[in-house]
Amino acid sequence: MEMSFAVLGAGRIGQVHAEVIAATPGARLAAVADPIAAAAQRLSDAYGSDIRSIDEIEAADDIEAVIICTPTNTHADLIERFCRAGKAVFCEKPVDLSLERVKTCLGVVKETDGKLMVGFNRRFDPDFNALRAAIDQGRIGAVEMVTITSRDPGPPPYDYIKSSGGILRDMTIHDFDVARWMLGEEVQTVMAAGSVLVDPNIGKLGDFDSVNIVLRTPSGKQCTITNSRRASYGYDQRIEVHGSDGSAAARNTHEANIEIAGSAGYHRPPLLNFFMTRYKAAYAAEIAAFIEAVQSGGPMPTTGHDGLMALALAEAALASIGDERVVNMSEFLD
Repeated sequence: MEMSFAVLGAGRIGQVHAEVIAATPGARLAAVADPIAAAAQRLSDAYGSDIRSIDEIEAADDIEAVIICTPTNTHADLIERFCRAGKAVFCEKPVDLSLERVKTCLGVVKETDGKLMVGFNRRFDPDFNALRAAIDQGRIGAVEMVTITSRDPGPPPYDYIKSSGGILRDMTIHDFDVARWMLGEEVQTVMAAGSVLVDPNIGKLGDFDSVNIVLRTPSGKQCTITNSRRASYGYDQRIEVHGSDGSAAARNTHEANIEIAGSAGYHRPPLLNFFMTRYKAAYAAEIAAFIEAVQSGGPMPTTGHDGLMALALAEAALASIGDERVVNMSEFLD
């Protein structure tokens, strides 16, 4: 059974999702919408989709689902609009930069019995999934500590930093979601430190480029997250889970899984250098999971609640940095 999609927003992430939909059996990219005509035309030419306005997509009987890849400040409004229109919605994170706005939006999703999946693609990465499976199989015993390392090759453009909500709401939000997933328990307290070590202009924009966060659950489990906007050696994405009976780790992905030894030592190919290549398989898997959930009527694998909790952790981390204190999550989830 074929499922027809419209992609809203033909920028970088919209292009990723359009390519995935076109390559997914049982999915069809029927339409694309973008206020920049040339961007919409590129996707239309590449995949044979119509170019339509958001109004036209909302009213269209031949569109079953939308992929929201528009600027963050439009996400909540579009989620509400398309849930009311009876279409399944996949929205890139975050739902909004305001916790209150997210709560209101999720209220509309509930009232309309809407189908909403929030794009936390790292849960669908094959290596991270294998790591979670090892935990579920009891191979390392009870989870005690999680260490997440996430470092970008370089900082994003200044204009992006201005609109993204900052490193904690934009970059670390993925790690907050992975932390909840790996810990298997909600976070009770957050302690964070932030610095500007990569580019002083990022500090002038009110953001950080280097952060460390320690999360603690009610049972005492801990997660440490390390983020940087600079990694001269490539896109650094690692997770280690320490348990009562052992540990399990997901290592970095290289351009090729080989090692060359010689008189000068051991050498490996460089790391993949961009999220669009590092998480290519994850993007495909999450859209396949979305289709399965919509067609089966089952629960969404990543929900609006997951989006709310990750954003709440980001807000708690910001408060911890600003006030130089340990923050209890009850302050943001009353």
